[in-house]
Amino acid sequence: MDEQDLIYDWNKIDYKIERNESNHPHELWFDDETLRDGLQSPSARNPTIEQKIELIDFMETLGIQKADLGLPGAGPFHVGHIDAMLTHMGENDYALRPGCAVRTVVSDIEPLVDLQAKHERQIQASAFLGTSPIRQYAEDWTMEKIISTAEKAVSFAIDNDIPVMFVTEDTTRSKPEEIKAVYTRALELGADRICVCDTCGHVTPNGVHKLLSFIQDEVIPDAGVKRRDIEVNWHGHQDRGLGVANNLAAYEAGADVIHGTALGVGERAGNAPLDQTLVNLSLMGVISNDLTALNNYMRKAHEYVEVALPRNYPVFGEDAFETGTGVHASAVVKAMKKGDHWLADRVYSGVPAADYGLQQVIRIGHMSGRSNIIWWLQQNGYVATDELVSNLFEVAKGQRRMMTDEEVHAVISGFP
Repeated sequence: MDEQDLIYDWNKIDYKIERNESNHPHELWFDDETLRDGLQSPSARNPTIEQKIELIDFMETLGIQKADLGLPGAGPFHVGHIDAMLTHMGENDYALRPGCAVRTVVSDIEPLVDLQAKHERQIQASAFLGTSPIRQYAEDWTMEKIISTAEKAVSFAIDNDIPVMFVTEDTTRSKPEEIKAVYTRALELGADRICVCDTCGHVTPNGVHKLLSFIQDEVIPDAGVKRRDIEVNWHGHQDRGLGVANNLAAYEAGADVIHGTALGVGERAGNAPLDQTLVNLSLMGVISNDLTALNNYMRKAHEYVEVALPRNYPVFGEDAFETGTGVHASAVVKAMKKGDHWLADRVYSGVPAADYGLQQVIRIGHMSGRSNIIWWLQQNGYVATDELVSNLFEVAKGQRRMMTDEEVHAVISGFP
């Protein structure tokens, strides 16, 4: 039997993405914002430069195409870290493309002029500027001021051969005519990348489709440029818990680059989780990256940035591939006994653990059946006698949670 015949995939019913690659500057890319936007989390710790370099290594290994290295306008300390990461990337001939977030002011962009000259490579200036009516009201800005501010910053960057990604903050709550005006001016000045932002985590997948369609069908062509010459980026947040869903919607709607952070670290409820986005697009067959190092990356990000990693976090939480329930564990064990790892990874899991450097784990607890216990004993080098199995079964039924391996070993050692 064909393994794929064992799963009827309703996700594919009447689902098809019509993506004409000739209309895009490149295939779908990803921009890892962990070391910049992610570090704006109130609970994040700024990693050491050695730790940042280790995280950069993971991004390269995973085939992520772009990374935001920091905010040079924040001062010499941050410029020093950016410089060190660029040196490491250059010495190792990394394909990862560097970028830096900058406010739309010349003083933020000036450090990139020196860094580009020193490292002899282009560094994307991700120039951000708020456009929503609520932001304009709070700041006492006018559209004339916004466009004038954008003109000065974008012109300076283009004149100094710095590639510009023009970022409109809070795009998902901005008026169509004002989005069009500011993007059009940025494109006229030479920006060839734009970033559409759900800065406040406001939008739903339908809003993503509508907004990106407007930008691609009206804004870009009306500016007199071809769609394939403009890189459209999508940057989302988690305030409504829709970060991953919106990232997938952005792909469906034609985005060229999707942004995210490790474990969704970022301001307030966080950024869209890049790890879950990669997993979903991999399972959908959109990307073919080798993601077996993704678990190690998430654990290092958890350690170095101190971003939370709940036990029930999808894929990378400790509970994600563990089961102690009798019926579930029995099915997994039967698949393992067949020697069929493909089957064991899918019979009670919508995500195959092995694809992400992980494996299924059978635990013992108050909902366990004898098959859990026998399998655990065999895997840990014990002889599964009827007496030992019965004793562990009775002990497990008296527990209020799953037993740790250490607790099971202790019970066995005390068994006569």
